[in-house]
Amino acid sequence: MSADGNADLELGAEWKPEHLVLAGLVRCTLESLRFHASRVEVDFVARATATATVTRRDADERYAFAEIAVDFDLDLDPQPDDVAELLAKAERDCFVGASLTAKPTYRWRVNGAPVSSQA
Repeated sequence: MSADGNADLELGAEWKPEHLVLAGLVRCTLESLRFHASRVEVDFVARATATATVTRRDADERYAFAEIAVDFDLDLDPQPDDVAELLAKAERDCFVGASLTAKPTYRWRVNGAPVSSQA
């Protein structure tokens, strides 16, 4: 695989397509956050994990994501007055998350404290 004809990516056999979707969801959400954070002059360092359940749907007996959870641990500098609004924009504007039938559950920890988004 390569991205835009550059930087070949070698993945081990343990990487399944569903792992790549989850990695894409994390990257997309962080890029969305980066865009909105830069508009309010906030910098951040982030760590994230994503988990999902894939199961056979009753409606059509096809395998699909049933549940997706993404956990973010952010250090924001400076911390904006309305952190929840910033996080809601990051969730809303990630096209990968918006494209999924099983809507992700986002859990945020900002500067050591849990925060709920407004999304």
